[in-house]
Amino acid sequence: MNKTILTITGSDGTGGSGVQADVRFINSLGGTAASAITSITVQNTLGIQEFYDLPVAVVRQQIEAIVNDMQPQVVKIGLLRRKDHVEMVAGMLRAYHPRHVVYAPVLTSTKGEQLVSPVVFKAIEQLLLPLCTVVLKPSDLPVGERRHGHANQLGSAVAYYLSLGESNNEAMLHAQTYLQQLPADYAEGNGRSGELYNMFLDAVEHHYTHYADVLFYAEQLNVSPRYLGQVTRRIAGRSPKAIIDERITSEVASLLTTTNKPLKEIAHMLGFSSQSHLSRFFRQHKGVSPTDFKRALNIDSKK
Repeated sequence: MNKTILTITGSDGTGGSGVQADVRFINSLGGTAASAITSITVQNTLGIQEFYDLPVAVVRQQIEAIVNDMQPQVVKIGLLRRKDHVEMVAGMLRAYHPRHVVYAPVLTSTKGEQLVSPVVFKAIEQLLLPLCTVVLKPSDLPVGERRHGHANQLGSAVAYYLSLGESNNEAMLHAQTYLQQLPADYAEGNGRSGELYNMFLDAVEHHYTHYADVLFYAEQLNVSPRYLGQVTRRIAGRSPKAIIDERITSEVASLLTTTNKPLKEIAHMLGFSSQSHLSRFFRQHKGVSPTDFKRALNIDSKK
């Protein structure tokens, strides 16, 4: 029996979903995975940063190469982001007539990012769904399940059991049972967001009097500024620069209210190029000048 399964979907550099996960999962079940990639993503455990959809001719050539040689009787479809991709895949399915077509919709990411436009979704409904033997629904997943890669795994498992000659219902039941036996963190990446965020806060505490640029802290932590921004926005909802500036602003306010140091000296202590530079910075973040801020506190304390 031919247990080759062709998966047509996008890539996931983390290995938790996409073509990488399909190949690994199908092979671990005992099947033979073949693939055609539709989109290359730039992503990590924090989410997707960029999409690079492959030209339709390239996707077609990948599918034709596999179909002509390996003749898979089960096709699993995931991420299709372009209307011409949908039209081409539907045309290939009509011409090739595989025994089973499993569609695991990839419309949004687990982070809530919209991956497919309404135009493409309409083409999927009109052209692709009528050709599918199994279309995964949210109800096929355990209640409340939104783990990265879980729907992807279910589709791969269903495709594998269909390749063994099982009926749709049997394949779905076996796939769901198999997934329940997997560790809860099977598809989770090795993200280190929390650890990195705390390291960033520690670095700010140690260096904020001399360094206010994000690049310095990113280099200290051996990550890119972009990745550092992803981490802080995910955990704190703020940019690294906002966190650094808040710490500096807090220190300026503290020195203004607890010491009699002149503003020029405070500016020098905190790495500002001049007193006027500090004043502009403080006004930008507090809405008042350092002098007015201190005067208002003195007035309040005398009431």
